[in-house]
Amino acid sequence: MNRWVLLEHKVFSSNSLEVHYDFLVENGIDCLTWKFFKLPLLNQSYVEIFKQPNHRLVWLSREEYELSGNRGFVKRVDHGIFKKVFDNSESDCFRFILDGKLLYGFFEISGNFCKLNKNN
Repeated sequence: MNRWVLLEHKVFSSNSLEVHYDFLVENGIDCLTWKFFKLPLLNQSYVEIFKQPNHRLVWLSREEYELSGNRGFVKRVDHGIFKKVFDNSESDCFRFILDGKLLYGFFEISGNFCKLNKNN
């Protein structure tokens, strides 16, 4: 169905709080998943992004969730439907057109960097 979601993930430890974002795109039986610490802004510079193990489809529909094992709290901050522009499963380059409120337009992931540009 080509769903995607942006999750804010807060990880609590004894004396610190780490906040990062998880970007998931539906991939048939699971979700391709990346993590980044800074949101890409429209028509701005590249942001570092890190490929993660694929996540379960259930994350596409959860709005808020406390993770087991004291691993933090997840909240959905954006979501929508994507259109895949480039598809090569053996490449580390992915291109999507996103329709969200925070992430909208042409979203490109190339290696460990991502960029968001206006959709022409």
